[in-house]
Amino acid sequence: MHFRHGNRAEGPRPTTPDARSLAATAAALAASLGASTDSDHRDDDPDLLRDVLAAAPVGIALLDERLRWQYLNPAFTTVTGLCRADLLGRTAETTAFAGATATLRRVLADGHDREQVTGGPQGAGAPVPPGLRVRYRPLRHAGRTTGVIVLVLDDPGPAREQLRELEQARARLTLLDAAAEQIGTTLDIDTTCAELAAFAVPGLADLATVDVLPSEAQPARPGGGSGQRLHRAAVRAVPAVAGALAELARPGESVRHRQGSAGARSLAGGVSVLTEPGPEDACPAGTVSLLVLPLAARGHVVGLLTLGRTSASPAFTSDEAALLGDLAARAALAIENARRYTHSQGIALELQHALLSEPGNPHQNLSLAFRYLPSGSASVVGGDWYETVRLPFGRTLLAMGDVMGHGVEAAVDMSNYRSALRDLAGMDLPPHRILRQLDNVISTNDSARPATCLLVLADPGRGRWTLSSAGHLPPALVTPDRPTELLHVPTGPPLGTGLGGYEQTTRPLIPGQTLLLYTDGLVERRGEDIDASLERLAALRLPSTGELDDLLDAVLHALAPPPAPAAEDDIALLAARPKVR
Repeated sequence: MHFRHGNRAEGPRPTTPDARSLAATAAALAASLGASTDSDHRDDDPDLLRDVLAAAPVGIALLDERLRWQYLNPAFTTVTGLCRADLLGRTAETTAFAGATATLRRVLADGHDREQVTGGPQGAGAPVPPGLRVRYRPLRHAGRTTGVIVLVLDDPGPAREQLRELEQARARLTLLDAAAEQIGTTLDIDTTCAELAAFAVPGLADLATVDVLPSEAQPARPGGGSGQRLHRAAVRAVPAVAGALAELARPGESVRHRQGSAGARSLAGGVSVLTEPGPEDACPAGTVSLLVLPLAARGHVVGLLTLGRTSASPAFTSDEAALLGDLAARAALAIENARRYTHSQGIALELQHALLSEPGNPHQNLSLAFRYLPSGSASVVGGDWYETVRLPFGRTLLAMGDVMGHGVEAAVDMSNYRSALRDLAGMDLPPHRILRQLDNVISTNDSARPATCLLVLADPGRGRWTLSSAGHLPPALVTPDRPTELLHVPTGPPLGTGLGGYEQTTRPLIPGQTLLLYTDGLVERRGEDIDASLERLAALRLPSTGELDDLLDAVLHALAPPPAPAAEDDIALLAARPKVR
Protein backbone atom coordinates (compact mmCIF):
# COMPACT_ATOMS: atom_id res chain seq x y z
CA MET A 1 0.00 0.00 0.00
CA HIS A 2 1.16 3.56 -0.66
CA PHE A 3 -0.59 6.27 1.37
CA ARG A 4 0.59 9.74 0.38
CA HIS A 5 0.96 12.18 3.26
CA GLY A 6 0.99 15.93 2.87
CA ASN A 7 3.61 18.22 4.37
CA ARG A 8 3.52 18.27 8.15
CA ALA A 9 5.56 19.36 11.15
CA GLU A 10 7.99 17.05 12.92
CA GLY A 11 6.47 14.84 15.62
CA PRO A 12 4.22 11.78 15.85
CA ARG A 13 2.90 10.59 12.51
CA PRO A 14 -0.90 10.23 12.72
CA THR A 15 -2.69 8.51 9.89
CA THR A 16 -4.56 10.77 7.51
CA PRO A 17 -8.37 10.93 7.47
CA ASP A 18 -8.33 8.98 4.21
CA ALA A 19 -6.26 6.27 5.82
CA ARG A 20 -8.57 6.11 8.83
CA SER A 21 -11.66 5.84 6.61
CA LEU A 22 -10.04 3.10 4.55
CA ALA A 23 -8.95 1.30 7.69
CA ALA A 24 -12.43 1.47 9.22
CA THR A 25 -14.04 0.23 6.02
CA ALA A 26 -11.49 -2.54 5.71
CA ALA A 27 -12.09 -3.59 9.30
CA ALA A 28 -15.80 -3.77 8.72
CA LEU A 29 -15.28 -5.84 5.57
CA ALA A 30 -12.88 -8.11 7.39
CA ALA A 31 -15.37 -8.56 10.20
CA SER A 32 -18.02 -9.47 7.65
CA LEU A 33 -15.61 -11.91 6.04
CA GLY A 34 -14.82 -13.46 9.37
CA ALA A 35 -18.53 -13.76 10.19
CA SER A 36 -19.42 -15.08 6.75
CA THR A 37 -16.94 -17.90 7.05
CA ASP A 38 -18.75 -19.09 10.20
CA SER A 39 -21.07 -22.01 9.52
CA ASP A 40 -24.00 -20.24 11.23
CA HIS A 41 -23.83 -17.05 9.18
CA ARG A 42 -24.52 -16.92 5.44
CA ASP A 43 -25.95 -13.41 4.95
CA ASP A 44 -22.86 -12.12 3.10
CA ASP A 45 -21.14 -13.57 0.07
CA PRO A 46 -17.62 -14.55 1.23
CA ASP A 47 -16.24 -14.64 -2.33
CA LEU A 48 -17.41 -11.09 -2.94
CA LEU A 49 -15.88 -9.93 0.33
CA ARG A 50 -12.59 -11.62 -0.53
CA ASP A 51 -12.52 -9.87 -3.90
CA VAL A 52 -13.12 -6.51 -2.26
CA LEU A 53 -10.42 -7.04 0.37
CA ALA A 54 -7.97 -8.31 -2.24
CA ALA A 55 -8.30 -5.00 -4.06
CA ALA A 56 -8.05 -2.87 -0.91
CA PRO A 57 -4.89 -0.73 -0.61
CA VAL A 58 -4.85 -1.40 3.15
CA GLY A 59 -2.94 -4.34 4.57
CA ILE A 60 -5.49 -6.69 6.19
CA ALA A 61 -5.11 -10.08 7.89
CA LEU A 62 -7.35 -12.29 10.08
CA LEU A 63 -6.36 -14.53 13.00
CA ASP A 64 -8.71 -16.98 14.75
CA GLU A 65 -9.18 -17.51 18.49
CA ARG A 66 -5.99 -19.57 18.64
CA LEU A 67 -4.17 -16.73 16.91
CA ARG A 68 -3.62 -18.71 13.74
CA TRP A 69 -3.36 -16.77 10.49
CA GLN A 70 -6.47 -17.41 8.41
CA TYR A 71 -6.42 -14.72 5.74
CA LEU A 72 -3.99 -12.15 4.23
CA ASN A 73 -4.78 -9.75 1.45
CA PRO A 74 -2.08 -8.86 -1.16
CA ALA A 75 -1.49 -5.40 0.34
CA PHE A 76 -0.59 -7.00 3.68
CA THR A 77 2.14 -9.21 2.20
CA THR A 78 3.43 -6.31 0.09
CA VAL A 79 3.72 -3.83 2.92
CA THR A 80 5.19 -6.29 5.44
CA GLY A 81 7.40 -8.20 3.05
CA LEU A 82 6.05 -11.50 4.41
CA CYS A 83 5.03 -14.55 2.40
CA ARG A 84 1.61 -16.15 2.62
CA ALA A 85 3.17 -19.59 2.94
CA ASP A 86 5.10 -18.44 6.01
CA LEU A 87 1.92 -17.32 7.82
CA LEU A 88 -1.25 -19.16 6.86
CA GLY A 89 -2.13 -21.86 9.34
CA ARG A 90 0.68 -20.90 11.72
CA THR A 91 0.27 -19.16 15.07
CA ALA A 92 1.38 -15.57 15.49
CA GLU A 93 4.06 -16.48 18.03
CA THR A 94 5.86 -18.66 15.46
CA THR A 95 6.00 -15.91 12.84
CA ALA A 96 7.41 -12.43 12.39
CA PHE A 97 4.60 -11.07 14.59
CA ALA A 98 5.81 -13.03 17.62
CA GLY A 99 6.52 -9.77 19.42
CA ALA A 100 2.84 -8.82 19.18
CA THR A 101 1.52 -12.07 20.69
CA ALA A 102 0.90 -10.56 24.13
CA THR A 103 -1.03 -7.66 22.56
CA LEU A 104 -3.09 -10.05 20.45
CA ARG A 105 -4.04 -12.08 23.52
CA ARG A 106 -5.18 -8.93 25.33
CA VAL A 107 -7.39 -8.03 22.36
CA LEU A 108 -8.96 -11.48 22.55
CA ALA A 109 -9.41 -11.16 26.31
CA ASP A 110 -11.00 -7.71 26.62
CA GLY A 111 -12.25 -6.99 23.11
CA HIS A 112 -10.51 -3.60 22.88
CA ASP A 113 -8.48 -2.25 19.99
CA ARG A 114 -4.73 -2.05 20.36
CA GLU A 115 -2.19 -0.22 18.25
CA GLN A 116 1.58 -0.77 17.93
CA VAL A 117 4.51 0.48 15.88
CA THR A 118 6.90 -2.25 14.79
CA GLY A 119 10.03 -1.47 16.73
CA GLY A 120 13.53 -0.22 15.85
CA PRO A 121 16.02 -1.54 13.34
CA GLN A 122 15.89 -5.30 13.23
CA GLY A 123 19.03 -5.89 11.21
CA ALA A 124 19.57 -6.92 7.62
CA GLY A 125 17.06 -9.46 6.40
CA ALA A 126 14.44 -8.78 9.09
CA PRO A 127 11.06 -10.04 7.75
CA VAL A 128 9.05 -7.06 9.00
CA PRO A 129 10.41 -3.57 8.31
CA PRO A 130 10.43 -1.16 11.26
CA GLY A 131 8.10 1.81 11.48
CA LEU A 132 4.83 0.04 10.57
CA ARG A 133 1.78 1.33 12.49
CA VAL A 134 -0.38 -1.73 13.05
CA ARG A 135 -3.86 -1.88 14.65
CA TYR A 136 -5.27 -5.04 16.20
CA ARG A 137 -9.09 -5.03 16.30
CA PRO A 138 -11.29 -7.75 17.78
CA LEU A 139 -13.29 -9.88 15.36
CA ARG A 140 -16.77 -10.29 16.87
CA HIS A 141 -19.51 -12.76 16.07
CA ALA A 142 -22.64 -13.65 18.02
CA GLY A 143 -21.60 -11.41 20.88
CA ARG A 144 -18.16 -12.83 21.46
CA THR A 145 -14.64 -12.25 20.18
CA THR A 146 -13.72 -14.98 17.71
CA GLY A 147 -10.43 -13.63 16.38
CA VAL A 148 -8.35 -10.57 15.62
CA ILE A 149 -8.27 -8.31 12.58
CA VAL A 150 -4.75 -6.97 11.80
CA LEU A 151 -4.64 -3.67 9.92
CA VAL A 152 -1.48 -1.97 8.64
CA LEU A 153 -2.24 1.75 8.84
CA ASP A 154 0.99 3.51 7.80
CA ASP A 155 3.01 3.44 4.61
CA PRO A 156 6.36 1.84 5.49
CA GLY A 157 8.07 3.44 2.51
CA PRO A 158 10.02 6.12 4.44
CA ALA A 159 11.10 3.67 7.13
CA ARG A 160 12.13 1.09 4.59
CA GLU A 161 14.05 3.69 2.60
CA GLN A 162 15.79 4.83 5.76
CA LEU A 163 16.73 1.27 6.60
CA ARG A 164 18.00 0.79 3.05
CA GLU A 165 20.17 3.88 3.36
CA LEU A 166 21.54 2.69 6.69
CA GLU A 167 22.36 -0.70 5.21
CA GLN A 168 24.08 0.94 2.24
CA ALA A 169 26.16 3.11 4.57
CA ARG A 170 27.11 0.09 6.67
CA ALA A 171 28.06 -1.90 3.57
CA ARG A 172 30.12 1.01 2.26
CA LEU A 173 32.08 1.37 5.50
CA THR A 174 32.66 -2.37 5.73
CA LEU A 175 33.88 -2.53 2.15
CA LEU A 176 36.20 0.46 2.47
CA ASP A 177 37.63 -0.75 5.78
CA ALA A 178 38.48 -4.09 4.20
CA ALA A 179 39.92 -2.36 1.12
CA ALA A 180 42.14 -0.13 3.27
CA GLU A 181 43.70 -3.23 4.82
CA GLN A 182 44.21 -5.19 1.61
CA ILE A 183 44.91 -2.60 -1.10
CA GLY A 184 47.98 -0.37 -1.14
CA THR A 185 50.14 -2.36 1.25
CA THR A 186 53.21 -1.33 -0.79
CA LEU A 187 54.22 1.64 -2.89
CA ASP A 188 54.56 -0.49 -6.03
CA ILE A 189 51.97 0.23 -8.73
CA ASP A 190 51.68 -3.30 -10.12
CA THR A 191 51.43 -4.81 -6.63
CA THR A 192 48.69 -2.32 -5.69
CA CYS A 193 46.74 -3.14 -8.86
CA ALA A 194 47.11 -6.88 -8.23
CA GLU A 195 45.76 -6.35 -4.71
CA LEU A 196 42.76 -4.49 -6.14
CA ALA A 197 41.98 -7.30 -8.57
CA ALA A 198 42.35 -9.91 -5.81
CA PHE A 199 40.01 -7.91 -3.58
CA ALA A 200 37.35 -7.79 -6.32
CA VAL A 201 37.43 -11.48 -7.30
CA PRO A 202 35.59 -13.55 -6.25
CA GLY A 203 33.86 -11.44 -3.59
CA LEU A 204 32.54 -8.72 -5.90
CA ALA A 205 32.88 -10.01 -9.45
CA ASP A 206 33.77 -13.03 -11.54
CA LEU A 207 36.38 -11.10 -13.53
CA ALA A 208 38.52 -8.04 -12.86
CA THR A 209 41.07 -6.18 -14.94
CA VAL A 210 43.04 -3.14 -13.85
CA ASP A 211 44.54 -0.80 -16.45
CA VAL A 212 46.62 2.26 -15.63
CA LEU A 213 47.65 5.22 -17.75
CA PRO A 214 51.38 5.47 -18.40
CA SER A 215 53.02 8.08 -16.21
CA GLU A 216 53.76 10.26 -19.23
CA ALA A 217 50.18 10.12 -20.54
CA GLN A 218 47.95 13.16 -20.55
CA PRO A 219 44.57 12.97 -18.75
CA ALA A 220 41.78 11.70 -20.98
CA ARG A 221 39.79 14.42 -22.77
CA PRO A 222 36.00 14.35 -23.08
CA GLY A 223 35.04 12.87 -26.43
CA GLY A 224 38.25 10.88 -26.72
CA GLY A 225 39.60 7.85 -24.98
CA SER A 226 39.41 5.19 -27.66
CA GLY A 227 42.98 5.78 -28.80
CA GLN A 228 44.50 6.07 -25.35
CA ARG A 229 47.11 3.43 -24.59
CA LEU A 230 46.95 1.92 -21.11
CA HIS A 231 49.16 -0.51 -19.23
CA ARG A 232 47.43 -3.74 -18.19
CA ALA A 233 48.54 -4.06 -14.58
CA ALA A 234 46.40 -6.92 -13.24
CA VAL A 235 43.91 -9.59 -14.31
CA ARG A 236 41.98 -11.97 -12.08
CA ALA A 237 39.04 -14.32 -12.62
CA VAL A 238 37.13 -17.11 -10.94
CA PRO A 239 38.06 -20.64 -12.09
CA ALA A 240 35.02 -20.88 -14.37
CA VAL A 241 36.27 -17.89 -16.38
CA ALA A 242 40.02 -18.42 -16.05
CA GLY A 243 40.17 -20.51 -19.21
CA ALA A 244 38.93 -17.57 -21.27
CA LEU A 245 41.59 -15.16 -20.02
CA ALA A 246 43.73 -15.93 -23.07
CA GLU A 247 41.38 -13.61 -24.97
CA LEU A 248 42.50 -10.68 -22.84
CA ALA A 249 45.71 -8.68 -22.67
CA ARG A 250 48.05 -9.97 -19.99
CA PRO A 251 49.67 -7.95 -17.21
CA GLY A 252 52.56 -5.99 -18.63
CA GLU A 253 50.99 -5.54 -22.06
CA SER A 254 49.45 -2.43 -23.54
CA VAL A 255 45.72 -2.18 -24.19
CA ARG A 256 43.50 0.23 -26.11
CA HIS A 257 39.75 0.29 -25.51
CA ARG A 258 37.88 0.44 -28.80
CA GLN A 259 35.66 3.33 -29.80
CA GLY A 260 32.23 2.98 -28.21
CA SER A 261 33.33 0.39 -25.67
CA ALA A 262 32.45 0.75 -22.02
CA GLY A 263 36.13 1.29 -21.23
CA ALA A 264 36.53 4.09 -23.78
CA ARG A 265 33.39 5.83 -22.52
CA SER A 266 34.46 5.57 -18.90
CA LEU A 267 37.97 6.79 -19.66
CA ALA A 268 36.81 9.74 -21.76
CA GLY A 269 34.06 10.91 -19.44
CA GLY A 270 35.53 9.89 -16.11
CA VAL A 271 32.24 8.19 -15.24
CA SER A 272 31.12 4.69 -14.27
CA VAL A 273 29.56 2.65 -17.07
CA LEU A 274 27.13 -0.18 -16.21
CA THR A 275 26.11 -2.17 -19.26
CA GLU A 276 25.72 -5.49 -20.96
CA PRO A 277 28.83 -6.37 -22.97
CA GLY A 278 28.74 -5.45 -26.63
CA PRO A 279 30.90 -6.50 -29.60
CA GLU A 280 33.26 -3.58 -28.96
CA ASP A 281 33.96 -4.65 -25.36
CA ALA A 282 36.96 -6.90 -24.77
CA CYS A 283 35.73 -9.42 -22.20
CA PRO A 284 35.61 -13.23 -22.02
CA ALA A 285 32.71 -15.13 -23.51
CA GLY A 286 29.99 -15.72 -20.95
CA THR A 287 30.23 -12.26 -19.39
CA VAL A 288 26.69 -10.89 -19.11
CA SER A 289 27.13 -7.83 -16.91
CA LEU A 290 29.93 -5.28 -17.17
CA LEU A 291 30.84 -2.46 -14.81
CA VAL A 292 33.71 -0.13 -15.74
CA LEU A 293 34.85 2.27 -13.04
CA PRO A 294 37.30 5.13 -13.58
CA LEU A 295 40.21 5.16 -11.19
CA ALA A 296 40.29 8.88 -10.44
CA ALA A 297 42.46 10.57 -7.84
CA ARG A 298 43.31 14.19 -7.16
CA GLY A 299 41.17 15.43 -10.02
CA HIS A 300 42.35 13.21 -12.87
CA VAL A 301 41.86 9.65 -14.14
CA VAL A 302 44.81 7.31 -13.58
CA GLY A 303 43.25 4.12 -14.93
CA LEU A 304 40.24 1.84 -15.19
CA LEU A 305 38.82 -0.97 -13.08
CA THR A 306 36.69 -3.33 -15.19
CA LEU A 307 34.46 -5.84 -13.41
CA GLY A 308 32.46 -8.58 -15.10
CA ARG A 309 29.88 -11.12 -13.99
CA THR A 310 28.70 -14.26 -15.71
CA SER A 311 25.22 -15.74 -15.76
CA ALA A 312 26.15 -17.63 -12.58
CA SER A 313 26.03 -14.33 -10.67
CA PRO A 314 23.37 -11.60 -10.50
CA ALA A 315 23.89 -8.62 -12.78
CA PHE A 316 25.38 -5.47 -11.29
CA THR A 317 22.84 -2.99 -9.93
CA SER A 318 23.01 0.77 -9.80
CA ASP A 319 23.37 0.59 -6.02
CA GLU A 320 26.36 -1.73 -6.42
CA ALA A 321 27.84 0.60 -9.02
CA ALA A 322 27.72 3.46 -6.53
CA LEU A 323 29.23 1.32 -3.77
CA LEU A 324 32.01 -0.02 -5.99
CA GLY A 325 32.65 3.51 -7.19
CA ASP A 326 33.73 4.33 -3.63
CA LEU A 327 36.05 1.32 -3.73
CA ALA A 328 37.53 2.50 -7.03
CA ALA A 329 38.16 5.96 -5.60
CA ARG A 330 39.96 4.48 -2.59
CA ALA A 331 42.05 2.21 -4.80
CA ALA A 332 42.83 5.05 -7.22
CA LEU A 333 44.35 7.07 -4.40
CA ALA A 334 46.62 4.15 -3.48
CA ILE A 335 47.65 3.79 -7.14
CA GLU A 336 48.32 7.51 -7.46
CA ASN A 337 50.43 7.46 -4.30
CA ALA A 338 52.43 4.57 -5.74
CA ARG A 339 52.80 6.46 -9.03
CA ARG A 340 54.08 9.57 -7.27
CA TYR A 341 56.45 7.50 -5.20
CA THR A 342 57.78 5.78 -8.31
CA HIS A 343 58.21 9.14 -10.02
CA SER A 344 60.04 10.56 -7.00
CA GLN A 345 62.20 7.45 -6.80
CA GLY A 346 63.04 7.76 -10.49
CA ILE A 347 64.11 11.37 -10.08
CA ALA A 348 66.23 10.50 -7.06
CA LEU A 349 67.77 7.53 -8.87
CA GLU A 350 68.62 9.62 -11.91
CA LEU A 351 70.13 12.26 -9.64
CA GLN A 352 72.09 9.59 -7.78
CA HIS A 353 73.50 8.17 -10.99
CA ALA A 354 74.34 11.64 -12.28
CA LEU A 355 76.09 12.58 -9.06
CA LEU A 356 77.89 9.23 -8.92
CA SER A 357 79.36 9.66 -12.37
CA GLU A 358 82.88 8.42 -12.80
CA PRO A 359 84.99 9.77 -9.89
CA GLY A 360 88.22 11.65 -10.43
CA ASN A 361 90.97 9.79 -12.29
CA PRO A 362 93.50 8.08 -10.00
CA HIS A 363 97.21 7.92 -10.63
CA GLN A 364 98.55 5.33 -13.01
CA ASN A 365 99.84 3.35 -10.03
CA LEU A 366 96.32 2.47 -8.80
CA SER A 367 93.47 0.47 -10.38
CA LEU A 368 89.90 1.26 -9.35
CA ALA A 369 86.42 -0.24 -9.86
CA PHE A 370 83.05 1.06 -8.68
CA ARG A 371 79.53 -0.32 -8.36
CA TYR A 372 76.24 1.17 -7.22
CA LEU A 373 73.01 -0.82 -6.71
CA PRO A 374 69.81 1.04 -5.72
CA SER A 375 67.50 -0.52 -3.18
CA GLY A 376 64.26 -2.28 -3.99
CA SER A 377 60.78 -0.83 -3.59
CA ALA A 378 60.92 -1.08 0.22
CA SER A 379 62.61 2.34 0.31
CA VAL A 380 63.65 5.04 -2.13
CA VAL A 381 67.16 5.66 -3.31
CA GLY A 382 69.53 6.57 -0.51
CA GLY A 383 72.54 8.80 -0.01
CA ASP A 384 75.33 6.28 -0.63
CA TRP A 385 78.35 7.85 -2.34
CA TYR A 386 81.97 7.33 -3.24
CA GLU A 387 84.73 9.58 -4.53
CA THR A 388 88.40 9.55 -5.52
CA VAL A 389 90.68 12.58 -5.50
CA ARG A 390 94.06 12.59 -7.22
CA LEU A 391 96.77 14.14 -5.01
CA PRO A 392 100.43 15.05 -5.56
CA PHE A 393 103.29 12.53 -5.30
CA GLY A 394 101.31 9.62 -6.71
CA ARG A 395 98.76 9.56 -3.91
CA THR A 396 94.99 9.03 -4.28
CA LEU A 397 92.32 9.78 -1.66
CA LEU A 398 89.50 7.22 -1.62
CA ALA A 399 86.16 8.05 0.06
CA MET A 400 83.06 5.99 0.81
CA GLY A 401 80.06 7.63 2.53
CA ASP A 402 76.42 7.10 3.42
CA VAL A 403 74.05 9.97 4.14
CA MET A 404 71.35 9.04 6.63
CA GLY A 405 67.84 8.81 5.19
CA HIS A 406 66.50 8.32 1.68
CA GLY A 407 65.07 10.25 -1.21
CA VAL A 408 65.98 13.32 -3.19
CA GLU A 409 67.04 15.23 -0.07
CA ALA A 410 69.55 12.54 0.89
CA ALA A 411 70.94 12.52 -2.66
CA VAL A 412 71.33 16.31 -2.60
CA ASP A 413 73.13 16.17 0.76
CA MET A 414 75.37 13.47 -0.67
CA SER A 415 76.35 15.86 -3.47
CA ASN A 416 77.20 18.53 -0.91
CA TYR A 417 79.45 16.10 0.97
CA ARG A 418 81.29 15.17 -2.21
CA SER A 419 81.81 18.81 -3.19
CA ALA A 420 83.11 19.72 0.27
CA LEU A 421 85.42 16.69 0.25
CA ARG A 422 86.99 17.75 -3.06
CA ASP A 423 87.63 21.25 -1.73
CA LEU A 424 89.22 20.02 1.50
CA ALA A 425 91.25 17.31 -0.22
CA GLY A 426 92.94 20.05 -2.29
CA MET A 427 94.43 21.39 0.96
CA ASP A 428 96.46 18.14 1.18
CA LEU A 429 95.41 17.41 4.77
CA PRO A 430 95.72 13.94 6.36
CA PRO A 431 92.50 11.90 6.36
CA HIS A 432 91.56 12.49 10.00
CA ARG A 433 91.91 16.29 9.61
CA ILE A 434 89.80 16.19 6.42
CA LEU A 435 87.05 14.48 8.43
CA ARG A 436 87.35 17.10 11.15
CA GLN A 437 86.97 19.93 8.63
CA LEU A 438 84.05 18.16 6.91
CA ASP A 439 82.32 17.80 10.26
CA ASN A 440 82.76 21.50 10.99
CA VAL A 441 81.45 22.56 7.58
CA ILE A 442 78.39 20.26 7.58
CA SER A 443 77.41 20.86 11.22
CA THR A 444 76.89 24.58 10.54
CA ASN A 445 74.01 23.66 8.19
CA ASP A 446 71.02 22.81 10.37
CA SER A 447 69.18 21.15 7.48
CA ALA A 448 72.05 18.84 6.49
CA ARG A 449 71.75 15.17 7.34
CA PRO A 450 74.55 13.35 9.20
CA ALA A 451 76.61 10.89 7.23
CA THR A 452 79.12 8.16 7.86
CA CYS A 453 82.37 8.33 5.91
CA LEU A 454 85.56 6.31 5.46
CA LEU A 455 88.68 7.97 4.01
CA VAL A 456 91.67 6.02 2.75
CA LEU A 457 94.82 7.66 1.47
CA ALA A 458 96.52 5.26 -0.94
CA ASP A 459 100.27 5.93 -1.19
CA PRO A 460 101.90 3.19 -3.29
CA GLY A 461 105.17 5.16 -3.42
CA ARG A 462 105.58 4.85 0.37
CA GLY A 463 103.82 1.50 0.53
CA ARG A 464 101.05 2.38 2.96
CA TRP A 465 97.33 2.90 3.41
CA THR A 466 96.24 5.67 5.81
CA LEU A 467 92.69 5.23 7.08
CA SER A 468 90.22 7.30 9.15
CA SER A 469 86.54 6.66 9.85
CA ALA A 470 83.51 8.75 10.80
CA GLY A 471 81.18 6.00 11.99
CA HIS A 472 81.62 3.88 8.85
CA LEU A 473 82.03 0.10 8.58
CA PRO A 474 85.61 -1.23 8.32
CA PRO A 475 87.11 -1.90 4.88
CA ALA A 476 88.06 -5.39 3.74
CA LEU A 477 91.59 -6.22 2.62
CA VAL A 478 92.03 -9.03 0.11
CA THR A 479 95.56 -10.42 -0.06
CA PRO A 480 96.72 -13.37 -2.19
CA ASP A 481 96.83 -16.67 -0.29
CA ARG A 482 95.38 -15.10 2.86
CA PRO A 483 91.82 -14.89 4.31
CA THR A 484 89.84 -11.71 3.77
CA GLU A 485 90.72 -9.29 6.57
CA LEU A 486 88.52 -6.56 8.05
CA LEU A 487 90.84 -3.72 9.01
CA HIS A 488 90.52 -2.12 12.40
CA VAL A 489 90.08 1.65 11.97
CA PRO A 490 89.55 4.08 14.88
CA THR A 491 85.96 5.22 14.55
CA GLY A 492 84.72 8.73 15.29
CA PRO A 493 81.15 10.09 15.26
CA PRO A 494 79.26 10.59 11.97
CA LEU A 495 79.87 13.79 10.05
CA GLY A 496 77.55 16.70 10.73
CA THR A 497 77.30 16.14 14.48
CA GLY A 498 79.96 18.75 15.32
CA LEU A 499 81.57 16.40 17.85
CA GLY A 500 84.87 15.82 16.05
CA GLY A 501 87.44 13.48 17.62
CA TYR A 502 88.71 11.62 14.53
CA GLU A 503 91.87 9.51 14.46
CA GLN A 504 93.75 7.67 11.75
CA THR A 505 95.79 4.51 11.37
CA THR A 506 98.21 3.17 8.75
CA ARG A 507 98.64 -0.26 7.19
CA PRO A 508 101.38 -1.55 4.87
CA LEU A 509 100.38 -1.40 1.22
CA ILE A 510 101.64 -4.61 -0.42
CA PRO A 511 101.58 -5.08 -4.21
CA GLY A 512 98.71 -7.37 -5.23
CA GLN A 513 96.49 -6.36 -2.31
CA THR A 514 92.94 -5.13 -2.94
CA LEU A 515 91.12 -2.79 -0.58
CA LEU A 516 87.32 -3.00 -0.63
CA LEU A 517 85.18 -0.10 0.64
CA TYR A 518 81.40 -0.58 0.90
CA THR A 519 78.22 0.79 2.46
CA ASP A 520 76.05 -1.00 5.01
CA GLY A 521 73.51 -2.17 2.44
CA LEU A 522 76.00 -4.88 1.42
CA VAL A 523 76.18 -6.62 4.79
CA GLU A 524 73.45 -5.44 7.18
CA ARG A 525 70.28 -7.53 7.49
CA ARG A 526 67.14 -6.81 9.47
CA GLY A 527 67.20 -8.53 12.86
CA GLU A 528 70.86 -9.61 12.55
CA ASP A 529 73.72 -8.40 14.73
CA ILE A 530 76.24 -6.33 12.75
CA ASP A 531 79.12 -8.50 13.97
CA ALA A 532 77.52 -11.55 12.37
CA SER A 533 77.06 -9.57 9.17
CA LEU A 534 80.73 -8.58 9.07
CA GLU A 535 81.83 -12.14 9.82
CA ARG A 536 79.95 -13.26 6.72
CA LEU A 537 82.02 -10.82 4.65
CA ALA A 538 85.30 -11.89 6.28
CA ALA A 539 84.52 -15.54 5.53
CA LEU A 540 84.44 -14.96 1.77
CA ARG A 541 87.20 -16.34 -0.43
CA LEU A 542 87.49 -13.51 -2.92
CA PRO A 543 89.61 -13.48 -6.08
CA SER A 544 92.85 -11.61 -5.45
CA THR A 545 93.88 -11.50 -9.10
CA GLY A 546 92.14 -10.70 -12.34
CA GLU A 547 89.81 -7.80 -13.09
CA LEU A 548 88.51 -5.77 -10.17
CA ASP A 549 85.04 -5.94 -11.70
CA ASP A 550 85.18 -9.72 -11.29
CA LEU A 551 85.92 -9.24 -7.60
CA LEU A 552 82.93 -6.88 -7.22
CA ASP A 553 80.71 -9.40 -9.01
CA ALA A 554 81.84 -12.12 -6.61
CA VAL A 555 81.13 -9.93 -3.57
CA LEU A 556 77.65 -8.98 -4.79
CA HIS A 557 76.83 -12.55 -5.78
CA ALA A 558 77.71 -13.76 -2.29
CA LEU A 559 76.31 -10.95 -0.17
CA ALA A 560 73.80 -8.78 -2.02
CA PRO A 561 70.16 -9.41 -0.96
CA PRO A 562 67.67 -10.77 -3.50
CA PRO A 563 66.34 -8.43 -6.17
CA ALA A 564 63.73 -5.79 -5.40
CA PRO A 565 61.59 -5.49 -3.43
CA ALA A 566 63.60 -7.53 -0.91
CA ALA A 567 66.59 -5.17 -0.92
CA GLU A 568 66.18 -2.64 1.89
CA ASP A 569 69.11 -0.29 1.29
CA ASP A 570 71.43 0.93 -1.43
CA ILE A 571 74.79 -0.68 -1.99
CA ALA A 572 77.94 1.20 -3.05
CA LEU A 573 81.29 -0.55 -3.61
CA LEU A 574 84.78 0.72 -4.40
CA ALA A 575 87.75 -1.58 -4.98
CA ALA A 576 91.35 -0.28 -5.22
CA ARG A 577 94.50 -2.24 -6.08
CA PRO A 578 98.05 -0.90 -6.55
CA LYS A 579 99.57 -1.69 -9.91
CA VAL A 580 102.77 -3.66 -10.10
CA ARG A 581 105.48 -1.94 -12.17
